Amino acid sequence: MMYDSFSNFHPIVNFIYFLAVLIFSMFFMHPIFQIIALISAITYSIMIKGLRKGIRFNIIYMMPMLLFMAILNPLFNHEGVTILFYLKDGNPITLESIFYGIASATMFITVIIWFSCYNAVMTSDKFIYLFGRIIPSLSLIFSMTLRFVPRYIEQIKVISNAQKSIGRDLSQGNIIRRAKNGIKVLSIMTTWALENAIETADSMRSRGYGLPGRTSFSIFSFDNRDKIGISAILLLVLVILTGAFKGENTIRFFPSIKFSEVTGFSLLVYLAYLILCMMPVIINIQEEVKWKSIESRI
Repeated sequence: MMYDSFSNFHPIVNFIYFLAVLIFSMFFMHPIFQIIALISAITYSIMIKGLRKGIRFNIIYMMPMLLFMAILNPLFNHEGVTILFYLKDGNPITLESIFYGIASATMFITVIIWFSCYNAVMTSDKFIYLFGRIIPSLSLIFSMTLRFVPRYIEQIKVISNAQKSIGRDLSQGNIIRRAKNGIKVLSIMTTWALENAIETADSMRSRGYGLPGRTSFSIFSFDNRDKIGISAILLLVLVILTGAFKGENTIRFFPSIKFSEVTGFSLLVYLAYLILCMMPVIINIQEEVKWKSIESRI
């Protein structure tokens, strides 16, 4: 696992970056844009999760889902003029529906991978720092939601192990007994979740969270590196949006596939999108090379 230098940037830089790549990934259906976004998301995901965990997440979970969604679409969507063959029920399988299915599946998987990276970088303290004064209640709820899955998975493991030690595990007894044990674990988990939510709310209220004029301690500072980072992001976004307004990212799937010709400006937009999507990877590699250079001098 490589040290993630990009996560040490100011929270506003991280948030604007992920906001940009997520929006672009959701709306850009052009194959070149999708390939750039997917490869960049997978690369950054492996970089921050580690090789084994990253490959398991992207290859074992995401790729089968992509293939399933890509195959499923042509079975229900029969639009398009290029008919390849007919199903037994008489519905056609068209080239356009296949490509649209691949594009839709790629978009969906890319967004999921970007969100997994977002959850690793944009921690709850960063989110509260950004939005605590603007929307204190909503930011607290959202930060608790981000922690919901990993924290509750760990807690349910603790409860299951405790129940197993007294002979109430889900794998013990007949079906009825296992069902009762499962309901017992779920009941304990629900009680713990409700009590934890009340304790968190009381704790934040006792600290004056959300009150007007309340100040907060913060370890984040906006330095020159952050200024360069956010300026680079905004400049790249401007180039990409200019290309979008000129139709460089536009593609039509139905009734026939059509997209704009590749020009010199198109290549500039593609390059800007590649640099934007690969920015965390570039920053991490640059920092790694810098540290290797410093270590070699010692």
